[in-house]
Amino acid sequence: MQQPAEINNPIRLRDAARAMRGLLKDPDNTRLVFEIIEALSGNTGQRLLKRIRRSATGNRLLSENSEVLPLLRDRAYLEGLPEGSLGQAYLAFLDSEGITAAGLVEASETGRELPDTDLARELLWLHHRLRDTHDLWHTVTGYQGDLVGEGALLAFSFAQTRNPGVGFIVASGLLAGPWMRGAGHEPLRYPDGSLAPNPRVVILKGLLRGLRAAFFPAVPWEELLARPLSDVRRELGVSEPPRYQTVRSNEIDLATGTRRAMTDVMAQAAE
Repeated sequence: MQQPAEINNPIRLRDAARAMRGLLKDPDNTRLVFEIIEALSGNTGQRLLKRIRRSATGNRLLSENSEVLPLLRDRAYLEGLPEGSLGQAYLAFLDSEGITAAGLVEASETGRELPDTDLARELLWLHHRLRDTHDLWHTVTGYQGDLVGEGALLAFSFAQTRNPGVGFIVASGLLAGPWMRGAGHEPLRYPDGSLAPNPRVVILKGLLRGLRAAFFPAVPWEELLARPLSDVRRELGVSEPPRYQTVRSNEIDLATGTRRAMTDVMAQAAE
């Protein structure tokens, strides 16, 4: 039976707006991020698959249905990789954020049903590929898992994928994110008191870095885990990680957009 050339995935603005209202109140809610992306993706996945097929490496990964998650879940394997390798840096990132490779799997399940076709299976592979390599993207770009780092990586991702859902999250964060507001919000500073970059600047530079880098969805990450991180960055056209001041959700008042005093943050952490 001939497979359909495309799968219709209509844009669902109301669903995206509802999820965005929740995300601005709870920026750590990863499930809402996936809901927004799913609601606004349209034919992004099918367009990305076409580009992946045009790449020899990407086409091979797609044809082999290559999965990187088993390697990323194997802590013993990652710990045995050379010092300074991408895999060891990835593991250090997970440990610093208190997360695991499987953490995004449950949050990404949107419940959408796809037809039993080759195209649907390829779209599912792409969905899993982008989800499972998200923290590898963090590792290579150097963005941490704080609000600014996630915003910058999403901007990088939008430059790479042109996904309207990702773009909507980035734009909403820049315009309405409570950690971005200027009213009553003092400039960010490093612990030594020196002025840190404006979060908006960090995020917009993430967009530029994504435009200049290689096409990450077609990268054979499985084959790069043992390679030196510095070599991987150079080969993928990723500039050195930018310095910025992290902003965690427990450091800001989401109702007013003001940054809590560090003494208040420390007191909350001790509770």
